[in-house]
Amino acid sequence: MAINIKDIFEVIEQQIKNYGKDIVHTEDGTVVTVGDGVAMLYGLENAMMGELLIFPNNVYGMVLNLEEGAIGAVLMGDDSLVKEGDIVKRSGKVVETPVGDALLGRVVNAIGVPIDGKGPIDSKQFRPVEKMASGVMARKSVNEPLETGILGIDAIIPIGKGQRELIIGDRQTGKTAIAIDAIINQIGKNVKCVYVAIGQKESTVVQIVEKLKQAGAMEFTTVVSASASELAPLQYISPYTGVTIAEEWMAQGDDVLVVYDDLSKHAVAYRTMALLLRRAPGREAYPGDVFYLHSRLLERAAKVTSEFGGGSITALPIIETQAGDISAYIPTNVISITDGQIFLSESSFKSGVRPAVDTGLSVSRVGSSAQIKAVRQMGGTLKLELAQYYELAAFAKFGSDLDESTQQTLEHGKRIIEILKQRQYRPISQIDQAIILLAIKSRLIKWLPVEFMSYFKDSLIHHFNKSPEGKKLWKRLDDAKAFDEKLEKDIEAEIKIMLKRAIKMIDKYDPNQYGKIEEYKKL
Repeated sequence: MAINIKDIFEVIEQQIKNYGKDIVHTEDGTVVTVGDGVAMLYGLENAMMGELLIFPNNVYGMVLNLEEGAIGAVLMGDDSLVKEGDIVKRSGKVVETPVGDALLGRVVNAIGVPIDGKGPIDSKQFRPVEKMASGVMARKSVNEPLETGILGIDAIIPIGKGQRELIIGDRQTGKTAIAIDAIINQIGKNVKCVYVAIGQKESTVVQIVEKLKQAGAMEFTTVVSASASELAPLQYISPYTGVTIAEEWMAQGDDVLVVYDDLSKHAVAYRTMALLLRRAPGREAYPGDVFYLHSRLLERAAKVTSEFGGGSITALPIIETQAGDISAYIPTNVISITDGQIFLSESSFKSGVRPAVDTGLSVSRVGSSAQIKAVRQMGGTLKLELAQYYELAAFAKFGSDLDESTQQTLEHGKRIIEILKQRQYRPISQIDQAIILLAIKSRLIKWLPVEFMSYFKDSLIHHFNKSPEGKKLWKRLDDAKAFDEKLEKDIEAEIKIMLKRAIKMIDKYDPNQYGKIEEYKKL
């Protein structure tokens, strides 16, 4: 059989065209050293910052150091399963987490894997955990309140949707309690929540989840847990996973509240990794980019325009101080990034003031823009009155004779502090807050002893929510969200009725102890 040159030519031409199509390009690296959750790798010249790496035995890692001739990676699994000489493969993608409504009511770990025993998460959507924050033109001004249900915060240090408000204070002063109350208060307000537990005890996380379930708040909440027993890389990445989950909802037009509890432990986890990766230590042994660590996280909180979804992420980062020192490195870093701080005083906490908010050191840079008009009308002078009280109380300790005006200021301040005390898991609506603030502003509370303040506050809330006349006035205020002259007089008259009922319960009541008898007769 003669050889057909033309056929041979066609075969060779076809082979040249298909050359290399069946070749799959892979890039492997080799583990040089491994230990303490950190691995140094040789090879992987084209690896990306933050890229997911695949180690043997289903252990994953993330690229954090790109050095000349070597790669530094942190492991997100048991480092005892990785040994020197192991082959590492690139995944070609950065670390991602599942997002979407399937995560509501679930407890997940730092990379979005469920750990609540309820089975896998049915989500086909994934987002990279590291992402640039929304740009300037994508943002709207913060002008809508995010109600915490805590009178002392909503009236004096209001938080708006899209704001970043730091909760700062010493250990065991009620920081987490404020954050959990804020989540519980979102029931029925169409706000989704993400609670990120960084370096917390697992028993503490279980208690928080149980409390949210009991309150009915877990159905709109996702808990991201990187407990104290887990590796530093998982604690490091957990807040970014939390805000990534929130960003999906923000893009859909939802309002989201994210709590980072706490960023002090997050910074320590990052310092641990950085030192193991042999990055240069700086102040307090933190690496130089620790400010960028938190700024790129908190900048992702925003209220965005309708073009970008129209939703919002409100961030409540928590920082733990040592002996009230807010001038330490990490506290000053986070204070400079956030839009205000709620400072909790250890001395107030120990003296029985709960929540122990220090109104002098606390501030909201959004201010009255994040309040309904009714609360703004009644609570505008509250912070000033408390400041005057604390200043005069310091002088009164010396026991000098006080004039009548000073005594009135001190007595009024004592009653304000008492009425601002609030039990945990007992949020107060903004309409109820406005009514309580009216009682404070009109100085009607002066006719009751200090120890009656808590009872009187509870009675007011009950009366305006249960009695026929009180409910009508409550509804009028709720519809208007502001006081006009008539509504203010009508509600004040109703408060006076409640005041007289409270006075009847006091044995041997003498109005002369609290004010002039002529004023008392006008009640």
